[in-house]
Amino acid sequence: MERTRHIGEVATRVGLSPRTVRSHEEAGLVRPSGRTDGGFRPYTDADVARLRWMKVMKPLGFTLDEMGDLPEARGRGAAGDAAPARPGLYASPAAERCERLRMQLDQAERFAADLTAEARRRRS
Repeated sequence: MERTRHIGEVATRVGLSPRTVRSHEEAGLVRPSGRTDGGFRPYTDADVARLRWMKVMKPLGFTLDEMGDLPEARGRGAAGDAAPARPGLYASPAAERCERLRMQLDQAERFAADLTAEARRRRS
């Protein structure tokens, strides 16, 4: 039997807030396996892995629909069953978005360096 976790533990493991985990659940992006007698929603290791991938996809600008398609794109259905793999579905967009983020980071680092240099000149 697979170990399950409550939302607080899942949120901590993934580095999200419980509110974000609930939001992903409400959007149908992750589906806990029912409810316990106490009313808690148990999450599996597969749910945790799915949330980790979504956390990586978000800053790359992927939409909720794209995040929802993730298990199928990686070759697994929502319940971990076999599905046609389409690993290339996100490869090119992810690479392009990474490059855009590198360019933005480079600009931000140059800006910060310019501000630091200007502050040093003014102190001298």
